Amino acid sequence: MRATASGFDAVRAKLPDTGDPDRPLDNVTIAFQLSHLGTLLTELADEVLHRAAERNRQGRTAPAVVGFAAAVQPACRAASALGAVAHQLSARDQAGHLGDEPGAQDAYDVDRLVIGDALDVADQALRETSEGLRAAAEAISPSSARVEAARSRSTTAAPSPTPPSSTVPPTAPPGRNSRGR
Repeated sequence: MRATASGFDAVRAKLPDTGDPDRPLDNVTIAFQLSHLGTLLTELADEVLHRAAERNRQGRTAPAVVGFAAAVQPACRAASALGAVAHQLSARDQAGHLGDEPGAQDAYDVDRLVIGDALDVADQALRETSEGLRAAAEAISPSSARVEAARSRSTTAAPSPTPPSSTVPPTAPPGRNSRGR
């Protein structure tokens, strides 16, 4: 789950910004992000499928199924928002020939607002996805740092290992039979 969350974080980190020239906003960039997100969605669906099938064999729902399944909805919301960006960019490219016609600048400004809003939705949905996966992973298996912190706070000291006793059990005096119980 933590690895899958990191994958969603990677997509989120590469989202373009409408005002950042170092992060291009074009159909190729958005299509690449959609492709990567689609791969992550497939991995989520596969995890749900395999773990749900395992649940059917064991007769109980594993907490991991719930964690992975809960991540599907915000991940799909992110994909939908990126799809809206791709659509808006395509429409803008197609209408690019309008250039100096009246209203062209207004249309461009509206496009920019719509694209910015959709990128904000994608960013928030990807954050929600990765945070949800991490929270589910933590509930199932606490991170080692958390486990170590809990151990250090423990008031019960673990017994220190002692070497095995080298004492030899007493033997029966000569002439007597010894019977064990």
